[in-house]
Amino acid sequence: MTRGVYIAATDADSQQAVVALGTAEQLSSTVHSVGVFRPVAGGHGRDRDPIVETLRTRFDLQDAYEECVGAEYADVRADPDRAMARIVESYHEVASRHAAMVVVGSGYTDVGSATEFSFNARVAANLGTPVLLVVSGAGRGEAEVRDVIAIARQELDREHASLLATVVDRVDPDQAPGLRERLDGEGYVLPEVPRLRAPTLRDLQHACQARLLFGEEKRLGREVSGLLVAAMSLPSILDRLEPDHVVIMASDRASALLPAIDAAHTSADFPPLAGVVLTGGADLPEPVWRLLTGMDIRLPVLATDLDTFPTATRAAGTRGHIAPGAGTKIETALGVFAEAVDGRDIVERLQVARSPVVTPLMFEHTLLQRARADRRRIVLPEGTEERVLRAADLLLRRDAADLVLLGSPRQVGARAADLGLDLSAAEVVDPEAAPGLVERFAEEYARLRAHKGVSRELARDTVRELSYFGTMMVQCGMADGMVSGAVHTTAQTIRPSFEVLRSSLVSSVFFMCLADRVLVYGDCAVNPDPDAEQLAAIAVDSARTARGFGVEPRVAMLSYSTGASGTGADVDKVRRATALVRERAPELAVEGPIQYDAAIDPGVARTKLPDSEVAGRATVFIVPDLNTGNILYKGVQRSAGAVAVGPVLQGLRKPVNDLSRGALVGDIVNTVAITAVQAQQAD
Repeated sequence: MTRGVYIAATDADSQQAVVALGTAEQLSSTVHSVGVFRPVAGGHGRDRDPIVETLRTRFDLQDAYEECVGAEYADVRADPDRAMARIVESYHEVASRHAAMVVVGSGYTDVGSATEFSFNARVAANLGTPVLLVVSGAGRGEAEVRDVIAIARQELDREHASLLATVVDRVDPDQAPGLRERLDGEGYVLPEVPRLRAPTLRDLQHACQARLLFGEEKRLGREVSGLLVAAMSLPSILDRLEPDHVVIMASDRASALLPAIDAAHTSADFPPLAGVVLTGGADLPEPVWRLLTGMDIRLPVLATDLDTFPTATRAAGTRGHIAPGAGTKIETALGVFAEAVDGRDIVERLQVARSPVVTPLMFEHTLLQRARADRRRIVLPEGTEERVLRAADLLLRRDAADLVLLGSPRQVGARAADLGLDLSAAEVVDPEAAPGLVERFAEEYARLRAHKGVSRELARDTVRELSYFGTMMVQCGMADGMVSGAVHTTAQTIRPSFEVLRSSLVSSVFFMCLADRVLVYGDCAVNPDPDAEQLAAIAVDSARTARGFGVEPRVAMLSYSTGASGTGADVDKVRRATALVRERAPELAVEGPIQYDAAIDPGVARTKLPDSEVAGRATVFIVPDLNTGNILYKGVQRSAGAVAVGPVLQGLRKPVNDLSRGALVGDIVNTVAITAVQAQQAD
């Protein structure tokens, strides 16, 4: 039977979306399919419920929005019993397709606040889902919080609903430790995080019915920290600018003020802004429009027909909420939940058994969990690249790693500020402004490469290169690992590690995340044509890497022939390599030579190798050469829609990993998490 959890809040001040996201993520790392359901929400169409849409988008759910909502508020008011019957029927229809369900109770919009919690308790009882109770701690003392919990428990008992656990959110950070201690295992405490309630520029756009005149639309997701009404002189305005503020000005002042404000936004000497809102609805004169258009303004500039006072009033009253496009807010919410709530305890209380199926989402979540459990220090040499900075922002919000960015602090800070990223927790190191480190690294590099005739002077020039500088930080214990390659070539990234950190034959694996399992392919990125000895070493190292990331290794040594059916130099190489693997690692399940279909398809395996413990069940696939490997992983990636994570290097004393220059932000996040886990294993 599908296990579900019902997230019910006691009042409108609670942040259900944070708890729903965190719970769904924890379940997604345990089972292959998690569904979302909201018993009551607003109308369909354009008024889609933001929590449902956020969960559907975040966890790539295939259920239609209409399937995830049981009834509308109007249905409950008109005929509560009929609405309840529809809710129960709709829930079970969706739940039948998933291993676990996250049910998000009504949001104190229209059911009626005096009876709404009772209604949610009644729904939970009818669905057979235990309640994860959410209580707001905003403006409440410890005694009042405990009273609210007690009353909610009585209501749950009255409606015959069971309590799974309690989460008290929006607690003053100074009071959180004391409240957590006094709850004594009865619940979890989430501190207040102002940025979760801060509106985005897009929220202000909707509130003020504004349109985008200038700037990039993707910047509308930036969080707003405050407002400044530009009703004074330019020097006074510039003196009052604060980070992430929105400047509100009458449109007839745009020609005088907007160029200077945009210049201040891009200047390292002024704080970065979130945007500008022009009021009054007046069209800009043609010469002013031509001037501003020619300036290539990157700061988002909105225009509204409202006058300045109603615009400022609406903007000041706008509160942020978690929605599908609020990426930074979502990551912040997930980080806050993971830090405060023992997700494994929630899963154990639900008695959700871990699925034998491993989805890409489960693999990625497990990576982040493992990285977060024992944070490591990872250096990112490409410290001004936008994708790297965005990945760093996400990793820091999730507490997945301690990060070092290489580059000028001024440039890195300005770039991050322009993108609306919070990298305050990262260390920024400028190789050009660190002569002491350059000398230390040059001395160490010259010592390691003395047999190659490297002098101190040559070493000094070499270690100034970002990839070498980052690698030497790893070598000298100033970082636990390095990730690069979003801009640099593979050779630029891995050559320093070959010279400094090599411990044996260096090879690579890709984690191929299919719809229902994770496979390991090696070596698809480093060794062009390994001989039998090298191929055996790659197989043993790849099996060790697979086991280190939770993949039970069953090794298939791939060839164009299976068993003893074929001959030729290429098949003989694989046959010799297989024998060497059995000799060096007798505990490993290995088969070779074997064709790919016999290795992965149980039906083919029964025909070709019926007595093999690997055939049809292989998890680690070793290719005979780089040509085959590159074709194989890219073919599977494109034709099967697999997520390819890697290449992950092996054979180094400390981890260094390469990125594709086409890497997406998510790819960088995954690679950093893998590097952090490798660093844990290297201890």
